[in-house]
Parts: sequence; structure tokens; C-alpha cells
Amino acid sequence: MATIYNTATTLDGFLATTDNSLQWLFDVPAADEAEDGIADFLAGVGALVMGSTTYEWVVEHESLLESPDTWTAWYGDRPTWVFTTRELPVVAGADIRFTRAPVAEVHAEAAAAAGDRDIWLMGGGDLVGQFADAGLLDRIVATVAPVTLGAGAPLLPRDIRSDRLRLVSVTQRGQFAELTYEVRSPS
Repeated sequence: MATIYNTATTLDGFLATTDNSLQWLFDVPAADEAEDGIADFLAGVGALVMGSTTYEWVVEHESLLESPDTWTAWYGDRPTWVFTTRELPVVAGADIRFTRAPVAEVHAEAAAAAGDRDIWLMGGGDLVGQFADAGLLDRIVATVAPVTLGAGAPLLPRDIRSDRLRLVSVTQRGQFAELTYEVRSPS
């Protein structure tokens, strides 16, 4: 079991625009090719963790309140923890668990639920940074798009040096470069 941050990012290290849009990602020609590995990745995932902005974007972008079956088609019956301080809509039939608990507590719950499968930290970057700070991040899979934004939501707003990161693979997926790093716990 590993805790994995798997996300798309721009060449200059942003997850979303300043107004939280991901349209830049879908505008890349042949962006579907970059998604080729997601089914294999999801097969190894037993639990999901995300922040409220990520959750709200997924719910809105996929019209999940109107079409909740889309959640199941993508994420199955995997339990999902959403870190939030606000009331958010619940996708019907999805195992969504809203929380304000510390990341270590949620990680323990997600690990128990995932069993021998992985935990997918979907974002955002600051939430993933909290997991990294707690020594609870094992791998980063960053799929780099041929786009620069100049500003926006950063990939991982933390100071994590090369003594904690080890490149384990580089894969080309169409116009995207998928970089996989092992993450060592802070000393």
C-alpha cells in the first residue's frame, strides 16, 4: 500500500488557473492519450482523499449531482475523504466522508479502508503538502502538460529537496511527460 499524489500539472508547476479552472488541460491536443494509464492506476486504488476545491470541481465538471452514476463509473465504491470546513453537496450513492480531522487521522482511516491497495491523494497541492509534512506521502506522479500559466494553484507548495525525492520513471503520453518520484519521509 502506498499513498500517491497523482495529478496533471503545467510545465511551470500549476494545477489550475487562479480561478480554479482546469480547461487548460482539456485544451491540449490529444489529451485523452494522457489518460491512458488512469484505468490501470485506479485498479490499484482503494481509497481517495481530496480537498474541497478539487471535490467541487469534479462535482461541477462531471455534473455529478445530476448524473451520480458518473462517479461510480470513474471511482467505483471507493471511500473518499474530502477535507472541508464548509457544507458541500453529496453525490448520491458515493461513499463521501467530509472531514476536518488532522491528515494523520484521516490517513489511518483511509489506509484501513484501502487494505492492500493504494490511497490516491487527488489534490490540492496544499493538502498533499500536509501529508508530505507528516511523512505520509510515498509517491508523486506528475503528468506535465505542454502549457504554462504564469500563476495559479501550485503543484505542491512545499520545500521538498532532492534528498527526499528519487525519480523512478519517465513516460511519454502523447504531448505529456509522466514523472514518477518516490518520496522519503522528512528526517
